[in-house]
Amino acid sequence: MHHGALGSFATIYLDSPQNQNTVRRAMGMLEGIESVLGNKEAAERFDLPPDRIGDLVVISTKHHVLGTSAVKHDLSGLTVPLRSHGGVSEQGVPLLLNQPCKAPTGRRLRNFDAFFMALNLPGQPAGAKTTVSTSTAGQHA
Repeated sequence: MHHGALGSFATIYLDSPQNQNTVRRAMGMLEGIESVLGNKEAAERFDLPPDRIGDLVVISTKHHVLGTSAVKHDLSGLTVPLRSHGGVSEQGVPLLLNQPCKAPTGRRLRNFDAFFMALNLPGQPAGAKTTVSTSTAGQHA
């Protein structure tokens, strides 16, 4: 149990779309909530398919996790520190390769691009300039 069914990213499905603003405001006032986004806004910001996420997307801050209720998440059996994933604070991840390669230009690199780069781009001439930057998607301006 490395994350105890808790995470930094959650979607909320509403019974009535008329409640969206009320729920969004209430969630945004809770301690540990970094942002609450509507479906369209979250889909654009995180490059997600809108038909596969809820009406609202909630992102927690770095040291908080999201779950359904305390009684459904018994963490008493943990023998190691609890970890989570999915939050904005975890998006900046370095990409390291064991040989030079030239990163694709004109696009933001994502975690799945590591496979593409490892399989298709190694073997660039020694000294070739490699420009790889971590994603800033979802970070506050």
